[in-house]
Order: sequence, then C-alpha cells, then structure tokens
Amino acid sequence: MAQEVQIKRVQDIMAQFVGFTAKKLPDDVIDKLKELRDKEDNPMAKTIYETMFRNQELAVKLNRPSCQDTGVLQFWVKCGTNFPLINELESLLKDAVVQATFEAPLRHNSVETFDEYNTGKNVGKGTPTVWWDIIPNSDACEIYTYMAGGGCTLPGNATVLMPGKDMKVSQNSYWIE
Repeated sequence: MAQEVQIKRVQDIMAQFVGFTAKKLPDDVIDKLKELRDKEDNPMAKTIYETMFRNQELAVKLNRPSCQDTGVLQFWVKCGTNFPLINELESLLKDAVVQATFEAPLRHNSVETFDEYNTGKNVGKGTPTVWWDIIPNSDACEIYTYMAGGGCTLPGNATVLMPGKDMKVSQNSYWIE
C-alpha cells in the first residue's frame, strides 16, 4: 500500500476514534459511575447520576459529543522505532483532529494565546499535544487520546524563579541556568 494511502487510512481511523471518544465514556468509567450512583441515597444526587446516564445514551443515539466542552486533544503514543508511519504520526494526528472537529463535531477549543484568536479547528501551536514513548526494535503503535476540557486537567508544572538567575526559553520549555 502506498504511504499516502496508509497515512490517510490512519488519519481517518484516528478522526473516527477521536469522535467516538467524545461521545462515549469508557466502560470502566460508566461502571464506576453506576457503582457510585447505587451507593447514593440523596435524591438530588441520584437525579444527577440519571441525567449523566441519559446524556450518554443521547450522545450515542444522536451521534453528538456527550459534553459541550470536548477540550484540547492530547495523544499518548507508544510507538516502535520500526513503525512505518512514525515520522508522519504527529502531522496525521493533527489532521485527524481537524477532521474530527468537523465530523464529530467537536467544540473549537484551540486558542492562539498571543494572537488571541480561536483557530476553529482544535489545532494550533502546541495543540494537539503528543506525548511519546518510543519502543526500540518494534513496529507496533498504540495511541491513546484524552480531551482535557476547560484546561483544568492539562498537565503542567511550576518553577520558582530565583532573583538574578537567567531564564532560558525554547518552544515548549523553560529552564533556569
């Protein structure tokens, strides 16, 4: 199969996967919610759980995301050095996000911070985020996705800058020398 065809095929699969994950919570999450609902004795809390389950049913039935805030996409990629599309993977994942944004549809969440505009495609500088785990001598590839709604679940770190120290900046990193 020609590489362009392989790229498009994986992109289409990932766009469908992203759209699906926007519509359906994982089974273990649903099971835990059911367990918590069954332990609940507060009528209002039980109503909220039932509303959540109804929302999940409607999301699948109406083919729409289960939450209005589908968040900023992140991918965890566990990829072998011999995977044939390793060099194209980040680019095709970005294209898959754009495709899913219009097909699912997903809420437009990627904002170019300094230019102060929403791209309308859920992609921008640093989004989607791709976290890599490279496996030597393997041709396998596993991809996990996560929609970090509201920005509150995005990974981050904090550093206390000491007065008089030089801070160096690269594309996505800051460090002190």
